[in-house]
Formats: sequence, structure tokens, C-alpha cells
Amino acid sequence: MSSPLARLPAEIVTTDPDVLESHARDNAPLCAHGTAAALLRPTSTAQVAAVLELASRHAIPVVPQGARSGLAGAANAVDGCWLLSLERMNAVLEVDPVDRIAVVQPGVLNARLSRAVAERGMFYPPDPSSWEFSTLGGNVATNAGGLCCVKYGVTADFVRGLEVVLADGRVLRTGRRTAKGVAGYDLTRLFCGSEGTLGVITEITLALRPAAREPLTAIAFFPGTAAACATVTACMASGVVPSMLELMDRPSMDIVRGYRDLGFPPDADAMLIVQSDSAPPASADLARFAEIARSHGGETVVADDPSESRLLLEARRSVGPATELLGAYLSDDVCVPLGRLVDLVDGVEKIAAEHSVLITCTGHAGDGNMHPTVVFDPRDATQVHRAERAFDAVMELGLALGGTITGEHGIGLLKAAWLEKELGPVSLAVHRDMKALFDPAGILNPGKVVRSRAARP
Repeated sequence: MSSPLARLPAEIVTTDPDVLESHARDNAPLCAHGTAAALLRPTSTAQVAAVLELASRHAIPVVPQGARSGLAGAANAVDGCWLLSLERMNAVLEVDPVDRIAVVQPGVLNARLSRAVAERGMFYPPDPSSWEFSTLGGNVATNAGGLCCVKYGVTADFVRGLEVVLADGRVLRTGRRTAKGVAGYDLTRLFCGSEGTLGVITEITLALRPAAREPLTAIAFFPGTAAACATVTACMASGVVPSMLELMDRPSMDIVRGYRDLGFPPDADAMLIVQSDSAPPASADLARFAEIARSHGGETVVADDPSESRLLLEARRSVGPATELLGAYLSDDVCVPLGRLVDLVDGVEKIAAEHSVLITCTGHAGDGNMHPTVVFDPRDATQVHRAERAFDAVMELGLALGGTITGEHGIGLLKAAWLEKELGPVSLAVHRDMKALFDPAGILNPGKVVRSRAARP
């Protein structure tokens, strides 16, 4: 009997072991991956449907992939699977400035769409830090966030409709192109953040905004994280609507100091970066922020023009490359109520000391979504063990503070056990029932997000 792969176009099928290994995982450390049987790179919805119809008939697991830039292991191969890469489905199909929508295939890079719509006087707000290399399909699958979520929201807030290939190969269209529409259940929102476990997204209809004003930026340094967190809560309560409000603690500032000299005061223990693109002039928002920061002991610098704003923002964007130079890292993604932000940041500092590990704490302070990042040497078993324990302690802390284990990175493999703890038995049962409804044979990204059996962390 011939292999099911023989029924697919030869040009979309790769079985070379080296190529399979290079596509076997995403960017999450310490997440296991298996050995795939094939890598499939379709160029159309019809080809995706053919792949899933065959996989369903022959009970072959399918792992959908985008750019594999995720941080939770959602794109990792399982043994014997077909890796289904959407990278070749990369067309911007339509930009409509009247209805303010864009229609794209899942392989389009976030930054490419942002630039394409900017040329038409439009704005696509979701901006994950990986926007230069992450795909929109992956952004939808993980419900990605970004630096401007504090004002504009996450990816799902801009998804109006989807084309999705179901596990058996049927093609489902959800949502709409119109600005309003409440007919039927909200299946569009259901697929956002489902990480390839309910279907494979092959087309996305996205809402756009009119082009935003060029933002202005302020940066404030504080003698402690408590003062910085108090400034965040006071700023958000004051009526200021920042388009960005980011926090860096002392460890994150220290690693950036080692990476490049950005002129941080040597005695600063925390830093806030705020932007405003509001009209009338954003300078009013920044003046109010500076006033609040000063009342909490902060020293503020306000940029005079957009070019200076971009220079100040380099501090935040330097955290990623500076961290990568130190070794492997586990990036937490907890989100807590703003009133508990200081408890989270202080708690992370205590966890770092307790487990003798370096944890940097940066993130989107304006919406309570922080990224405590545990840095370790993957070659040192003792460091790996301490890093894993510290990572779990941060997630435990986030839940204890009334928060969630992920605000934008997703669940994948890394947090599947923790999801079970956050959901509780009733919600977990509903999640499993939903998975069984859409994927009765269990072929779509098995083991990710909702596992078949509970295992508490």
C-alpha cells in the first residue's frame, strides 16, 4: 500500500531528515519534541484541506506551524506527525480603506502587513516584539499581544473573520467583513488562541484603524520598583490613555547596561517607558505622566520629537538581544490585576533570591502583563532544575494574585499542566468537550494546550 503522502502534490512534501529536524521545534527551551514523518508546505486552502482529509482518514497527527517563533512549544513536532507549515501562504489579498479591513493569508509577516496598510493611511495595532518575523497566522493562533496592548488590545480584538480547515478537511468560514455582526455563536473568537488544536487557519480578515499620530515618549527612573508600580496605577487611574507603558526592573536594566550604554543612572532600580499617540497633542499625556512620576520619586525625561522617542524606546527593545547573550531563558507571561502589580514584581525578586537564579522582570505594566524571564545555562543540570522551579513559582504567584498564567504567549506544551490548574475541573471538562467536538480523532496538535488527562504541576 502506498503512503498517504503519495496522494499529495510532490512539491509540497519534504521528508529529508535534516529539514525535518530544523523544523521540529519553536523557540521554547526545555520543551520536548518528537520526530516528524514529513514537512508539508501547501500554497492554497485546497491543499490544506487535502492534507487534513488524508491525515484524518489515516489517523496521522498534524502539527500546524508558522514562523516557529513561539515561546511555549506549540509548534513542536510529535513522533510520526506531519508538520503543516503555512509559510508559503503569504499573500496580502486585500486592503480596503473604506471598510477598514485587510484580508491576508496566515504566512504574512506582521511587520509586512503593518507597512502595507500604512501606505494606505491605515494602522494595524497588534505589535508583538517578534513582529518582524512572526506570522499573522501564528499571531492569531496564540492570540499574540505586544507593546501597544494597553491602548489597543490583543490580536483577537482585530480579527473579524477566519477561514479555517477543520480536522476532517472541511472548510469553515467564521465571522464577517462588516463592522457589526452578532449572528450565531462567536466561532471566530474561539479559534483565536486555540494554537492549532481546533483547526488550521488559512485566511484572516482583520480590522484596521486610521493611521495613528507619531507617538511621543517619556522615560522615568525610580529608586525602587514599588515607586514605579505606584506610578503605573496612578497614571492609569488619572485618565491618561498611553499607547505604551512598559516597566524594566534593576536586573533587566543591568543586562542592558552590559549590552550597550544607554545612559541609565547608576542608582536607578526601575524604569518606566511611556508613549502617547493621542490627539490633541500627546505632550499633555506625557506631562501628566511626568507629574505623577515625580510625586513618586521618579526622574523623567520627555522626548521632544519622534526621533528622540525612537531612541528612548531602544532601552526596552534591547532587553531581548541582551538576554540572549546570557544563555537559555524561560520567559514567563503572567498577567495580574493592576492593583497587584507591585506584589508580582516584588514576589519575582524574592523567587529569584530563593532559587539562586537570575530573573529579569520587564513587561507591559499598563495592562499588568509582565514577562519575568529566568536565565540559566542549559548545560548545567543544577541551573536547569533551579530555573524550572523558579518558573513554576512565578506562575503560582501569578495565580495567587488573581491573575493568569499567560497574557499573550499561549499554552503550548510549556504550560499545559498549569492551564489545568487555572481552569479548574468544570472549565477543563468543557475545554476537552470542545476539543473532541472539533477534532474527534485527536490529530490536531496533540498534547498541546488541552491534554487528554489532567496532571497537576
